[in-house]
Amino acid sequence: MIEILKKYSFKPVVPFDFQKETIYHIDLTENNPDLKELNLADTVLFSKYVDEKINEAKAVCAIGGYLENRYIYRRSEHFQQNEEPRSIHLGIDIWAAAGTPVFAPLAGKVHSFQNNAGFGDYGPTIILEHYLEENTFYTLYGHLNLECLDSLFEGKSIEAGEKIAEFGEFAVNGDWPPHLHFQVITDMQGKKGDFIGVCEPSKMEAYAKICLDGAYILGTA
Repeated sequence: MIEILKKYSFKPVVPFDFQKETIYHIDLTENNPDLKELNLADTVLFSKYVDEKINEAKAVCAIGGYLENRYIYRRSEHFQQNEEPRSIHLGIDIWAAAGTPVFAPLAGKVHSFQNNAGFGDYGPTIILEHYLEENTFYTLYGHLNLECLDSLFEGKSIEAGEKIAEFGEFAVNGDWPPHLHFQVITDMQGKKGDFIGVCEPSKMEAYAKICLDGAYILGTA
């Protein structure tokens, strides 16, 4: 599927030009000493830290995360419920101001949606279904604004470039600094409105086979 995605150009998912504008590549692993000095459970402080890094770099947004082994998930019990804590990020995050619009990169339909409420979860989430060269795949958008779910229904047609949502405030987006979690999935495994976005390190190889690098759609590769 990756080879197919490499052949196409897609509409922007966010209003930033990743090839021409300054983008800050944020490190959210334990290798970043800043994180160990920061109370990550305090979303106001966490948001301030992300904003300061973007501003210091004179960037339009921060980006990163695919298969990154992240330190930040220690902030929430949501990722600590298994014997092996989840820390491998299966999508790409784009960090920018709440209200930043989100667009569909290619035509498709609404597969499912729901508000995954709870500290550290996705908050409002949309999953689109796409068909390309006889292959079905899905794109997931997490940490959205609550209003984006109001007019949706399963099977609703979505055009390439159509606005589908905005980045949500931390009060509704799972209590995170405003950002978009973007994930490409080849097998939904029967799930609706939700799909694991962070896995255990021991399961990274298995999940990487069905959760592909979204950089080829975002244009960051």
